[in-house]
Amino acid sequence: MLTIQRELKNVFNDIISNIYSDKNLKEIEISVTTNKKFGDFQTNFAMINSKIIGENPRVIAEKIKDSMKENEVIEKIEIAGPGFLNIFLKDEYLAKLVKRITKESYDFNELNRKGDVIIDYSSPNIAKRMHIGHLRSTIIGDSLKRIYQYLGYNVIADNHIGDWGTQFGKLIIGYRNWLNEEVYRENPIEELERVYVEFTKNSEVEPELEDKAREELKKLQAGDKENYRLWQEFIEVSLNEYNKLYERMGVKFDTYYGESFYHNMMPDVVKELENKGIAVENEGAKVVFFPEEENLYPCIVQKKDGAFLYATSDIATVKYRKENYDINQIIYITDERQQDHFKQFFKITDMLSWSVEKHHIWFGIMRFADGVFSTRKGNVIRLEELLDEGKKRAYEIVNKKNPTLSEEEKQNIAEVVGIGAIKYADLSQNRQTAVIFEWDKVLNFEGNTAPYLQYSYARIKSILRKAIEQEKGIDETKDIKFTQEIERELSIQLIQFPEIVIKAAKTYKPNLIADYLYELSKIFNSFYNSCSILNQNNDILCSRLLIASRTADTLKNGLHLLGIETLERM
Repeated sequence: MLTIQRELKNVFNDIISNIYSDKNLKEIEISVTTNKKFGDFQTNFAMINSKIIGENPRVIAEKIKDSMKENEVIEKIEIAGPGFLNIFLKDEYLAKLVKRITKESYDFNELNRKGDVIIDYSSPNIAKRMHIGHLRSTIIGDSLKRIYQYLGYNVIADNHIGDWGTQFGKLIIGYRNWLNEEVYRENPIEELERVYVEFTKNSEVEPELEDKAREELKKLQAGDKENYRLWQEFIEVSLNEYNKLYERMGVKFDTYYGESFYHNMMPDVVKELENKGIAVENEGAKVVFFPEEENLYPCIVQKKDGAFLYATSDIATVKYRKENYDINQIIYITDERQQDHFKQFFKITDMLSWSVEKHHIWFGIMRFADGVFSTRKGNVIRLEELLDEGKKRAYEIVNKKNPTLSEEEKQNIAEVVGIGAIKYADLSQNRQTAVIFEWDKVLNFEGNTAPYLQYSYARIKSILRKAIEQEKGIDETKDIKFTQEIERELSIQLIQFPEIVIKAAKTYKPNLIADYLYELSKIFNSFYNSCSILNQNNDILCSRLLIASRTADTLKNGLHLLGIETLERM
């Protein structure tokens, strides 16, 4: 089925094409009114096309209003201000539309969905535990993946892991000299981190260790069997650990193409850059210089010792994707500190005339308001520790609110609520702002939080269960009828969902969905507090149960797009 905005556009386009068939007009835009006195939706079409048409906006608005024929969607339109057209939907149409949502699929054919949307996110470095710095990239990327899939795009989720580079020579030395095999069996990444630190300490006393590490790296790059075996082992134990966290967060990837995957392509990339005069030799290195107006620092693509850099790897990545996928767009998700890097290699691929749509979706850093939560050693906060802390705090709340629940149910609720709260605290913010993390706010059951939304969902499911217990279950054959204004207000909010998802995709902002869900929950709770449901006559009972059911479905769908689970009971 069509979204409400598309339905309204179709009605207006029929009128406009008849009146102004000879004009090249700007597309009509439909927006939600901020005050229900002015209708349900509105358009400023008359104002934005006034100069093109050569008429006063109010005259244009009058012509459109006078040409409006009877239809099943619009009850009436009114002209406001300098030429706004306020749109009032028919109750019967709105009621039927609400019944259809979550039961029928939307038609998103107006979107350009040809080809593959490749989303590049998370990207931990092998042999290092994931920390809080990986959280935002991981969950923003996962949410965008879910959003684009909802809209019908073919999405490739790629984890561009850091699995190549100088650290592996040092790790091999550390592994052979200082590894505690028993600890390694129990916690391999932690032990690899320790031996890496041990290498750093010892190399300060024995500088020749650095030369030995470079030798081991060269052997690895040359295909030495033992070094290659160790390198693969480091990757395997690391991914095993990462995948436990990904599974816990409900995050899945289609490919894990790390830096090593593109290593053999890099010499040809540098040659192509040289052959096209884009990269030149400078003090022994191969460097790309940009036009002055680009305001970009020169980019080294090969060091004088022959080593390649991140930019070379990322250019090779674009080349591989261009040759192996039918690209719709590539979306990279990293923190704000990498903006210049992406501007550089994006510009280089443009200089190569590679016609690939690319977007760097950057985000601000997450910080703790009180600075209290840190690791035992005062180092960076591990992602696993953050998730455990969320679960622990959620468990304390659940145990206090519902002490009679079984231990298994308490643990399950705590896990879902704790992780959902952490994700929502991030995703509900504009990604370009720093996230100030405060546990008391994050786990609050009031306000714009995941627990509030999850509880709203669970409350609706409780109502629906009680209805079944009283043999008053949902009857899909019944009609929705509006007897209170709040029922209509809730319905108007419900039908906006798909358009909000489209906006979130176009702007790469999951927080638009979070804002929508919070508003939906607030309106539903107002509806619940002012409109009794179970003790009504049959028609009103059925109508309100249908509205409640569609609200629950929409909350669940929306939270799913944020990667957050719902609970039937809380």
